[in-house]
Amino acid sequence: MKVPQQMRRWEDQLPAEQKRRMRKGMYILPSLFTALNIGAGYYAITETVRATAADWWRFDHAALAIGFAVFFDGLDGRIARMTGTTSDFGREFDSLADVITFGVAPALLAWMWGFRWLSLVGPAALNERLVQLGIIATFLFVVAGASRLARFNIQANPQPSNPGRPGRKYFVGLPIPAAAAVLAASIHLLDGRPIQTWWMGAVWLGLLIFAAMLMVSTWRFYSFKDLNLHNRHPFQVFLLICAVLGLLTFFSGPVLFVVSLTYMFSGVVTRLASLFRRRPSEPDHPVYEEAPQPR
Repeated sequence: MKVPQQMRRWEDQLPAEQKRRMRKGMYILPSLFTALNIGAGYYAITETVRATAADWWRFDHAALAIGFAVFFDGLDGRIARMTGTTSDFGREFDSLADVITFGVAPALLAWMWGFRWLSLVGPAALNERLVQLGIIATFLFVVAGASRLARFNIQANPQPSNPGRPGRKYFVGLPIPAAAAVLAASIHLLDGRPIQTWWMGAVWLGLLIFAAMLMVSTWRFYSFKDLNLHNRHPFQVFLLICAVLGLLTFFSGPVLFVVSLTYMFSGVVTRLASLFRRRPSEPDHPVYEEAPQPR
């Protein structure tokens, strides 16, 4: 059936040369959001190195910048797919931006906020060891994040489908923006006040190593790419979104911390649940009837 002229998309009515020029220009749009991603990461780095004991609130500003970068990172890919402007350049540009914003910036912030001041308080020998281990842990975080991005780029299908729900897509390994979001949300929860006790430093060290291991794992994490905002949804969904925005306005620290940790541990729960489902059931032991006794 022939589609009426007035129902066609306005792009289809343009001349071929004009459509080619428009499509070429549209590649700028997702790249702008990637540039905003880099800008937020660079701002986080500058605020981290400028922070001192007197103006520790700069750590909170750096954490918030990483949070905005997560938002920009989600937009550039979605806009590229919606406008049909995906390209090899955009993918490589986005990966390099992620290494800076979600690898180097949060690793530097994690060390400056979590380990830098430990050498000034408490037992000197223990804290010095934690400072050294913190350098190793943050280095592993950067390497794991870069390895996660490299593996994502070379995989033919980096988003495995759920056999139970074919339309539900997953990431292989914890995405580096999600790992950076966990660190940034933890710092924002404490308003940027740096760690000054050895036991908090030990917890922070374990969180860094755990996030790095999840990034290079083969565990599955939901990608949210099967969500379609163009479809109709119940009115309750709209109310839920409004409630979440309200909570973010007044309780951003606890809300972001809970959301980021929930997503990180969702892959762990999914992995454990799959292991229990795959466990073979024990074979039933045959029941033998007692032999009749001679009379």
